[in-house]
Amino acid sequence: GKKLGYTFNNRNFHNVSLGQGQEVVAEQALDMAAKEGHWVILQNIHLVGKWLSSLEKKLEQHCESSHQDFRVFISAEPAPSPDSHIIPQGILENSIKITNEAPTGMHANLHKALDNFNQDTLEMCTRENEFKSILFALCYFHALVAERHKFGPQGWNRSYPFNAGDLTISVNVLYNYLEASSKVPYDDLRYLFGEIMYGGHITDDWDRRLCKTYLEEFIKPEMLEGELLLAPGFPLPGNMDYNGYHQYIDDALPPESPYLYGLHPNAEIGFLTQTSEKLFRIVLEMQPRDISMGEGEVVTREETVKALLEEMLEKLMDEFNIAELMAKVEERTPYIVVAFQECERMNILTSEIKRSLKELDLGLKGELTMTSDMENLQNALFLDTVPDSWIKKAYPSTASLGSWFADLLTRIKELEAWTGDFSLPSTVWLAGFFNPQSFLTAIMQSTARKNEWPLDKMTLQCDVTKKNREDFASPPREGAYVHGFFMEGARWDAQTGIITDARLKELNPAMPVIFIRAIPADKQDIRSMYPCPLYKTRQRGPTYVWTFNLKTRENPSKWVLAGVALLLQI
Repeated sequence: GKKLGYTFNNRNFHNVSLGQGQEVVAEQALDMAAKEGHWVILQNIHLVGKWLSSLEKKLEQHCESSHQDFRVFISAEPAPSPDSHIIPQGILENSIKITNEAPTGMHANLHKALDNFNQDTLEMCTRENEFKSILFALCYFHALVAERHKFGPQGWNRSYPFNAGDLTISVNVLYNYLEASSKVPYDDLRYLFGEIMYGGHITDDWDRRLCKTYLEEFIKPEMLEGELLLAPGFPLPGNMDYNGYHQYIDDALPPESPYLYGLHPNAEIGFLTQTSEKLFRIVLEMQPRDISMGEGEVVTREETVKALLEEMLEKLMDEFNIAELMAKVEERTPYIVVAFQECERMNILTSEIKRSLKELDLGLKGELTMTSDMENLQNALFLDTVPDSWIKKAYPSTASLGSWFADLLTRIKELEAWTGDFSLPSTVWLAGFFNPQSFLTAIMQSTARKNEWPLDKMTLQCDVTKKNREDFASPPREGAYVHGFFMEGARWDAQTGIITDARLKELNPAMPVIFIRAIPADKQDIRSMYPCPLYKTRQRGPTYVWTFNLKTRENPSKWVLAGVALLLQI
């Protein structure tokens, strides 16, 4: 009974959208089409990974004995990563492959966003002026959020599947609201677009703030007064017809640059640099495993790895004796508890490093059978990457193995200095902690105990000094001086004490020492402040640590759009 076939231009075809148990229907369609010479369209095969081997076998059978007009068309969403490729090699090799790539650049994205509509769309609302202005602003917003991902974590903390449906549904909502309201409900529209239509995809609070800020900048009463700039040099157009808007994009949109997204040009330098590093890493992994030293001398991979692991084992210090350290302490203050936690975490990491290196050493000597874990460790050491087994016990980092290991030794020395007499260092290297949040919380706990304040009604105040680490000889009476911060997306002007535009090619300028102290939350000054997120690494996202208010003379929305953040590592 179920109708499988359709006729179009005298061509019989069967269209099957896979998923929800449609595999049997697809097999029936293939069998019928192979016999009758019809076409079969299989959509969304990425949803039926387990069935693909059966599909491969069925296609092989029909290749041998089927009607000469029989054709199969297959569509699938792109895999998010190379590890997620599930389409069998046999299907790929026997297919003519066509890819539909998303447009790149604001110019192409803005045209494509506008292509979702036509002249009839522009004329369907009785409040034509308001409808057209907000529709064009929405198209620019859609193009912008779709393309901003190319700037990596500075663009979006996480990647989101924004699609044309978000835009078309938003325009339908806009039409309904304008028809039903005497005034333009800007607040309602921004909420629906930013929290539901587009915001429904967003899982990160800082990305949600970014989305909300864009809409606050684009959809507001000034847009009907001819005073709104969507980007520097690109004002919101007036009332035009459909082709006029396309022509306006060609004529008025400035050349592609980070300024179109509210970002600093350094953002482009940063993402291109990271792309290049990734490319060079792939090239390095393809190199021969033996290294020529000239004059016919060749150093094997095993010799290179053995020299490196011996050097590492020699440099690694003994583990911290926790019981001995505890015996030195009379009172376990919040700071001392943090020190013990850090020592315990460091012991876990260094013991894993020593264990794995000694095991690999025995394997290279032939005294142990080489396992897959040992092979992975050997490859990582040779390619200068941090081994996976170490990453699981360590802290987030984007460094190569050489830099990572040097950083590890520095962290151990800092901990040794701190646990020598357990007095707080004059300035604390916050990046040296496995868990920086624990130290920041300890600042609040210490102040709360001293002043008998409720901990849940306290917050941290951040005062950026004009001094460097060397200028401090002792810690403050309350709170702590911390160093080792970097800023991305802007820079700190030490003379005026405010955030200001970054200098070109200075991607991550260092911050002066910061004085962090705990105060009652109701005494916090939030005027002319930019709530700046602090992250452990440039990966941002899950490496979030804290939020600090930094002084600014400009509207904080400028720094939100620029993706300004503080980093503990670069």
